[in-house]
Amino acid sequence: MYKIAVIPGDGTGPEVVAEGLKVIDAVCAAEGIEYQTTSYDFGGERYLSSGEILPDGAVEELSGYDCIYLGAVGHPDVEPGILEKGLLLRLRFELQQYINLRPVKLYPGVECPLAGKGPEDIDLVVVRENNEGLYCGSGGFVYKNTPNEVAVQEMINTRFGVERCLRYAFDYCRRRNAARQLTLCAKTNVLTYAHDLWWRAFNEIGEEYPDIRRDYAHVDATCMWMVKNPEWFDVIVTPNMFGDIITDLGAMIQGGMGIAAGGNINPQGVSMFEPIGGSAPKYTGQGKINPLAAICAGAMMLDELGETNAASKVEKAVMKVTDGKLESLSAGKMGHSTSRVGDMVVEALESEM
Repeated sequence: MYKIAVIPGDGTGPEVVAEGLKVIDAVCAAEGIEYQTTSYDFGGERYLSSGEILPDGAVEELSGYDCIYLGAVGHPDVEPGILEKGLLLRLRFELQQYINLRPVKLYPGVECPLAGKGPEDIDLVVVRENNEGLYCGSGGFVYKNTPNEVAVQEMINTRFGVERCLRYAFDYCRRRNAARQLTLCAKTNVLTYAHDLWWRAFNEIGEEYPDIRRDYAHVDATCMWMVKNPEWFDVIVTPNMFGDIITDLGAMIQGGMGIAAGGNINPQGVSMFEPIGGSAPKYTGQGKINPLAAICAGAMMLDELGETNAASKVEKAVMKVTDGKLESLSAGKMGHSTSRVGDMVVEALESEM
């Protein structure tokens, strides 16, 4: 019996989570997988009514679950950064979800903005360090709101943090497929201290994985090659900030935010899975938002729980829906409502059972 904490969140988050759970219900029933969910109202509405983002004891309580399923965080009436730092980053840091895992895969039938590229060309995974770098919040202001204002934000990289991310990436690359190519994306020619640590650790640890081919690309080159030759990449491992940037580029080449899912992984603890497109408040309650990213996040969650067969079935069902059944992946242009798209995935699942 798996215990899953559900945080529907803000905007269209509750709508896409509902469709994700609909699909999870269907595949778990077919596979004989038992689970129970507990829903939490963390997000913008709670903050506006109480001034509270995460109550005392919330992180400890969430650590007792097998995983967390998140809809979205972001409310138009809450200043940007408050919820993101107070909920998302706090959970990532305090639950030691030190890997952000982002598959970038073009599904059949999905329009790609890259000329001449198809599903056989775009199938890579970004392993982003998720607990260090510029996101630690180390720094501050001097003479704030004066002409002499100074703002400093420091990039923090520890050997411990870098090494555990790299080891996860090497292990993931080894079990992913036969290509076994791991690319370090960094900026060693300019960030000569922080990224020298990444470079040295990458090659030292790589000696323990002789079956994996090591590659390197500066972050700017990575962006260029992801557009020109995405087929060159298998698994990319990268520091926090660069991972944030290149995964959004990855979402675009795989068809947009409507299909992009991610996981915040603690291999020894509780992990959290979410669509990466945000709360999209302008579509709230209209039934126009695409739920496929949330459904794919649910598949990632099942895979992390060890239910690989169920996860694979969900992904195949999503592929059946993208292959000719939707007019577009964009909100309001799918040709179907949010709920109907969820139903279509369930129907595709049931046709194979």
